[in-house]
Formats: sequence, structure tokens, C-alpha cells
Amino acid sequence: MRIITLNANGIRAAARKGFFDWLAAQQADLVCVQETKAQVHQLEHDAAFFPDGYHCAYVDALKKGYSGVALYSRQAPQRVIRSYGDREFDEEGRYLEYQFDALSVVSLYAPSGSSSDERQQAKFRFMDSFMRHLKKLKRRRRAYIICGDWNIAHKKIDLKNWRGNQKNSGFLPEERAWLDTLFYDVGYLDAFREVNQLEDQYTWWSNRGQAWAKNVGWRIDYHVASPELKGKIRQAEIYTRERFSDHAPLTIEYDLSI
Repeated sequence: MRIITLNANGIRAAARKGFFDWLAAQQADLVCVQETKAQVHQLEHDAAFFPDGYHCAYVDALKKGYSGVALYSRQAPQRVIRSYGDREFDEEGRYLEYQFDALSVVSLYAPSGSSSDERQQAKFRFMDSFMRHLKKLKRRRRAYIICGDWNIAHKKIDLKNWRGNQKNSGFLPEERAWLDTLFYDVGYLDAFREVNQLEDQYTWWSNRGQAWAKNVGWRIDYHVASPELKGKIRQAEIYTRERFSDHAPLTIEYDLSI
């Protein structure tokens, strides 16, 4: 099973940059998209946003031009869940889950705190409520793959300029400790690091300066997988030959079927 995730930073902008042309050749089973920045009524008359052969769903933010997630699947989901139970963040269009027999795949867009202290405090509230949700999911008799932009780099290896970013949103000690709890205490897997321990593996680059050209990036996009999927993660690729967004598509292959 092949799953792709991408923060599109505007799905219409990504389409203009060739994302859907590229996607057509990828033979993906599921595709998770974040930061669509569109209302579904703005997309529904353009077939490009509902790729052939996929069952497509969108969750929009109440605020126009903001946030939003999407999920495409070759196989029809048995159930579609459009929220995780926290009104503040569900209204921002951050969670979309497809349920199959014994597997759920989620497209997640976690908040960024970089724009203001107010948004950082919102990010901390999200971290608290979403950790409760993750613990609840772990008690269920199904496996989860939660794909998307988590807006946190976990370790020094996961961003180029880690020394200069220790007081910046996305690499704060509290945020990194939260991922420690997720991976080491609760037991979820960072699927990418299960198969790739190399340095300079990034999924986001600032538009400032020459960050993309110099590969001065951050790895903030993840597949977070249930512990029972350990050993079923086969390979991972960050696609950087074309640029559809300020993020890169992250593709992971699993020894799974749905």
C-alpha cells in the first residue's frame, strides 16, 4: 500500500504547479492533502480536484481561504470521519479520517504557532487535546496511519539550523517533548525514521532567502503509525525534483492492504 501526504499551501496553487499531473503517475492507494485553503464549492466544478479512480473528500475551515484537509482513496472507505472532537480545531478544518476494515488513515493539519504568541498558545491547546485523542485511538482494535503536517521537528537531525531555532515555534522544548511522549511513551511510530535515518531529509523550506536551493529545511510532515505496524513499513521517499508547494510530498509504502 502506497500513501502520499502533502501540505499543498493552497490546493489550487499546487494544481497550477503540476501536482495533479505528477499524482496521476504515482499509483498511490491513498493521498492526504493539507492546507487546501479552499471551500469545496470552489473546487467541485473542476475534475482535477477529484482525480479519476479515487473516492475524494474535503473538510473545509469555516474561515475562507484558511487551513482545510482532503483525502483520496482508491478503495471506498467504510466510514468517513470529519472531526476529532475539539470544536476549536474542528472548525479550522484540520482532521479527516477514512475507516476501512482494520485500518484508518487520517489527513491531519496541526496548527502552526509561528505567527504570534496567541497562535502558539492555540497550538499548545491542540497538542493537549489531540494527545488525548491519540491515546483514545490507541485503545481501539484498529491500526492508524496519521499523515500530514504536524508542524514540529522532532530532533536535531530533522532541521538544518537547529541551534538557532530552539526558541522558535516548531522546535520548542515543549513541542519536542510532546513528540517524545507520542513516540516513546504512547508508542506510535515515526514511519519515515523506521526506514530512513539519513541527515538532510526535509519536507518544508522557508520561502525566504535560498532555503530551498541550499536545502535549509525542516522535517515537519509525518506518517505517524500505530505500533502494530512496525515491520510493515517498506520504504519512504521525499519528492523534491519538482516543487508544488513550500512542502514536498512524502510517500511511504507499507506491507498492508485494505
